[in-house]
Amino acid sequence: MAQTANKLILIVEDSPAQALALEYLLKEEGLEVLWAPDGEIGVTLARQYLPDLIVLDVEMPKMSGFEACRILKSGERTAHIPIVLLTVRDDTATALQGIDLGAVDFIPKDVFSSSVLLETIRQLGILPPRISSLTSTEEP
Repeated sequence: MAQTANKLILIVEDSPAQALALEYLLKEEGLEVLWAPDGEIGVTLARQYLPDLIVLDVEMPKMSGFEACRILKSGERTAHIPIVLLTVRDDTATALQGIDLGAVDFIPKDVFSSSVLLETIRQLGILPPRISSLTSTEEP
C-alpha cells in the first residue's frame, strides 16, 4: 500500500449498500473514504475536504450526479478533482454528457467491476501501478 496514505476518496452514492461495498474496496487499497448520501452533501464535503477523487452516482435524490459534477467542475477550489461517474444507465449519450461535464470516466453499474474502478484510480496516480506478474527471463 505504498504512497496511498492520506489519499482521500469521496463516494457520493444514495444506496448505503453500494456505498459500503465501494468503501470496503477502497479501504482495502489503503485509501481513506468519505461517504455522502446525495449530491448536495457530496458538493459540501468536496468543498470542505478537497478529496483526491470523487466517485459519483448519477441518479440520486435532491441533486443528480450530473448537477453535482457541473457545480464541482465550475468551482475554483474543486475543478481539479477527478470525478468518476457510476450509473445504472449505460447509453452513449449519458456517458458523453458526463464526460462533457468534466468527469474522467463513466462506469455503468450493470457491468461494474472493481478492477476497472481500481485501474482508473491507478491511471489517475492515486494508487501505485500494479506490479506485473510477468517477469523477464532475459539475463542482464
